[in-house]
Amino acid sequence: MKKHNFYAGPAILPEYTVDQVIQACRDFDGMGLGIMEISHRSKEFTAVMEQAQQLFKDLLGIPEGYHVLFLGGGASTQFTVIPMNLMQKKSAYLNTGAWATKAIKEAKLYGEVDVVASSEDSNFNYIPKDYVIPADADYFHITTNNTIYGTEIKEDMDSPVPVVADMSSDILSRPVDVSKYALIYGGAQKNLAPAGVAFVIVREDVLGKVDRKIPTIFNYRTHIDKGSMFNTPPVLPVFAALQTLIWIRDNGGVEAMQKRNREKSSMLYEEIERNKLFKPTVTVEEDRSVMNVCWVMNEEYADHEKPFLEFATERGMIGIKGHRSVGGFRASLYNALAPESVKALIAVMQEYEKNV
Repeated sequence: MKKHNFYAGPAILPEYTVDQVIQACRDFDGMGLGIMEISHRSKEFTAVMEQAQQLFKDLLGIPEGYHVLFLGGGASTQFTVIPMNLMQKKSAYLNTGAWATKAIKEAKLYGEVDVVASSEDSNFNYIPKDYVIPADADYFHITTNNTIYGTEIKEDMDSPVPVVADMSSDILSRPVDVSKYALIYGGAQKNLAPAGVAFVIVREDVLGKVDRKIPTIFNYRTHIDKGSMFNTPPVLPVFAALQTLIWIRDNGGVEAMQKRNREKSSMLYEEIERNKLFKPTVTVEEDRSVMNVCWVMNEEYADHEKPFLEFATERGMIGIKGHRSVGGFRASLYNALAPESVKALIAVMQEYEKNV
């Protein structure tokens, strides 16, 4: 039986990426050695790092004046590293979920944090509107896609101050006007590579403006000057990220990914709305995530939550259990997930409905 992978992260990767990683673990670049066994400073791996950085720039149309870094520690480390590098006195944050909440907590260690708006009052099931970004903030931080709650900011906003964005789960799923951001970052394990590496896209002119002394390993300048090679990078995840970037390029780029992802999410949201058993957790359609679709049982069918999960799992739907903060179900529709998997999930939802 075919398994359909809807896990939120670590998550599905393109078959191309998996195949290339397997081969490289056995024999990388004809060296007779696996990629996990060679020096990160070898010319063979240095080429991997440089290719990955350049292809990231090409796919997103990253302008001059930006640097692409691949760093250890995941996105959670960046919650601390960003204010350490960018906040002199004050920062502003939009709180749209658990990850934004954690980022806010870390930023408060370095200065004043203005939470301009929050959707916590409704368990983060919408994106706040009509807030004011303080003009005296050193930067404004947003989380573009909220995997737990199924909301997403889909437009690149204008701001009176530099914008910092956590794009862990929607990076490369759509075109982005990078020029509107001072810094974009994220963990790779949701839409790019295995866990273990974070990407950072940072604009040169926002660095070097804080008075504090920054530990060498946490200073973005350190990693820019060393090409992400100051210390041993997460070699295997970086290689996997390059393969995914190649796969995206060869399958039409981020524009094609956006079209494909919109079609997948539209199909699933339409079924959730149609099916008598279910309802979406995000009622404002424009705020619904394309990457992470969340839904629950309608009240009169609440006792069917566990039976439906078991029914779906038995039919190969893996990873659709909703996060404990929301309950119900969640299907993550990352770039690598084929439309056929969404159609299979919809068929299971319809089959179960007929039995109720």
